[in-house]
Amino acid sequence: MPPLLQPAAHAFLMSLEDVPRAVDGLTPEQVWLSPGGASTIGFHIAHLSGATDRLLTYARGEPLSPEQRAAYRAESTLSETRPSLEDLLTKWKETIEIALAQLRGTKEETLLDVRDVGRDRIPSNVLGLLFHAAEHASRHTGQVVTTVKLIRSLGP
Repeated sequence: MPPLLQPAAHAFLMSLEDVPRAVDGLTPEQVWLSPGGASTIGFHIAHLSGATDRLLTYARGEPLSPEQRAAYRAESTLSETRPSLEDLLTKWKETIEIALAQLRGTKEETLLDVRDVGRDRIPSNVLGLLFHAAEHASRHTGQVVTTVKLIRSLGP
């Protein structure tokens, strides 16, 4: 792992540990419960995968594919389609493996290379996008952990 990217790798690894541990034993109903209007645990886990994938794509200097755009749009209807927790966790694990491979393969001399984000071509760079992906994963991992605690406090 490039030394400058180790903090991002650690954030991804911590998320990979924390999310499955937090959701262990939840029922499908609990995964899709929205206490007080909060986003569902299922949404957060799916969004972890989707947003990380999109940010990694931008860090590589690539545009989003039609499949990535469709997945982004589908995030708003996850409470209707309700993928299983097992499928969501499998996708998150696969996304983390891809992220770690990308971090390992990133040359430190490219970290400040300019990258454009989205249709508006917001300027960023490789380092900013990789750290944003890791920070974003940490933020949604915290949301998963907190929401699980809230849902468990409601009882069966």
